[in-house]
Amino acid sequence: MSEVGGGRVAAFQGKDIVLVEDEDGFQVPMRRSEVVVIGEENYETSHVVEAKKKQEGKKKERGGVNVEREVPTDDPEPANLPVTFKAPPQERKGGDLLSAYLAFVPIDIKELSQTRFETYFVNDSNYYLRFVYMTAESGSWHLRATAEVEPNTKEYIEEFGREDLNDLERICIQMVAYKRDKWFLMKPTVNVQLRVDTVKFYKLHTFQENDFFEQPALIYPVIENDKVARSLMDFER
Repeated sequence: MSEVGGGRVAAFQGKDIVLVEDEDGFQVPMRRSEVVVIGEENYETSHVVEAKKKQEGKKKERGGVNVEREVPTDDPEPANLPVTFKAPPQERKGGDLLSAYLAFVPIDIKELSQTRFETYFVNDSNYYLRFVYMTAESGSWHLRATAEVEPNTKEYIEEFGREDLNDLERICIQMVAYKRDKWFLMKPTVNVQLRVDTVKFYKLHTFQENDFFEQPALIYPVIENDKVARSLMDFER
């Protein structure tokens, strides 16, 4: 009585609710007081069997879930939800002493005269490290990268060629250390300026075996066992 259209009473829910099945096989719950008989009831079971077939077909199409009526929703399917769990970083013995390094790695050590290089920041400690990586240009500074590095991991910074070496002669690294979700000993902030000898990038023996990369690398300490590397500022005063 309150909506356009009609159907057949397919079932009852309690005393006051009936399920009205429309021509598409959908069952709509309605109050008994809102429906009225408009024709003689057919007590044959053929229409019931046909309706069951339609429901089973729709059930298969929907992956085995018997859905009476699809309700639009903005919520993503569970299978499409991103995986948000992330295992906490593993701490190691002795890792509460800060050690961090700037590493230059040749992409092809066998072709040193032609290869390009990659720059990495290595965090060899149990602390999160937030670093800023800068180079000097004509008396001012250029920000090249900034990132947070998890404990005992390394962070790729950039790729460069020999044509860029002049821009890397004077480097500054600023750094702050902390831990997440636990108490920790506060570490001083780090501000280190390094002078890179660009001639070393032409010499094979410059790149040494190390604990951080499978291939040889040129590694500059920023801080090692809580001892900050000597900065250019220490020499220029």
